[in-house]
Amino acid sequence: MPEIQLGTHTIRSHGVQVVKLHMHDWLILALLAFLDLGLNLIEPFHRFVGEGMMTDLKYPLQDNTVPFWAVPMIAVILPLGVIIVYYFIRRNVYDLHHAILGLLFSVFITAVLTDAIKDAVGRPRPDFFWRCFPNGTGLFEPVTKNVMCTGDKAVIKEGHKSFPSGHTSWSFAGLGFLALYLSGKLQAFDRRGHVAKLCIVFLPLLVAALVGVSRVDDYWHHWQDVFAGGLLGITVASFCYLQFFPPPYDIDVKSVFLTRFFIVHVRSEGWGPHAYFQMLAETQNSIQPTSSATRNTLNVQQRQLETICIQPLHDRETSRVNSSNSRLLLDGLEYGRRH
Repeated sequence: MPEIQLGTHTIRSHGVQVVKLHMHDWLILALLAFLDLGLNLIEPFHRFVGEGMMTDLKYPLQDNTVPFWAVPMIAVILPLGVIIVYYFIRRNVYDLHHAILGLLFSVFITAVLTDAIKDAVGRPRPDFFWRCFPNGTGLFEPVTKNVMCTGDKAVIKEGHKSFPSGHTSWSFAGLGFLALYLSGKLQAFDRRGHVAKLCIVFLPLLVAALVGVSRVDDYWHHWQDVFAGGLLGITVASFCYLQFFPPPYDIDVKSVFLTRFFIVHVRSEGWGPHAYFQMLAETQNSIQPTSSATRNTLNVQQRQLETICIQPLHDRETSRVNSSNSRLLLDGLEYGRRH
């Protein structure tokens, strides 16, 4: 039985094949990007802002501590750099591709949801008064007392996009995905009590939280906006990560793959993507058994893939092969040769 080693599934050998299998996912990702662009171009809902409501909206208008251009750097480029570095360690194109795809889906789905809610809610920012009246003199309708803004239209438009916080949702979407990715790679939840692993996992979440705090400090958002943005980002990141990878907290993940002749149960321990282990199972299925004693068993010898259970479809009886128990395997081969 050939041994499957790390470094045999690289960008050069399997990169094009993996991308072709997920071409529709990349097309949907491009569609999400264009959709988010359109959501930023349309005018948000202009919520009624009366004269008596201006008390909580007179915070000073000031620059961003974290500028807009820095958000993609924090939410996308930083996690992408960690993923690429890990590729040169593992040399696994499946992990590289699915991590990048999951990261981008996490960020763009969050971006679409965030901007759609922003446009629909139209909540004014804490500094809305100075956006609406840059000269400091308020102007209101005589009957309804609604604001009659005299400021720049682009600045006023941005003033109606307080809920939820885009900086915060983007940061938690990208860095939240990175935290889950690191927890799986470090096996942070292996029940061995290595708290240092958790410190590494929490570091991206701390950065995302500080980005959210800066939005309140700059008076660009209310605290509810930041809380909702963080919750939205981390929720989407969790769904996108679990779409491609096993749960990082499960140290005995058993994925089930249906092949032509067998149902293959793979113990993955949460470090790699589902597609990689499915590929390994299909590879083993293509190898024909050599005797009656080994017809219903397969063995994958790899450090990260400890156990594979093969269940034939015709009788549903399961046989477990343990790579460390070579004596039982040899006895089975001898029995098959004799009978």
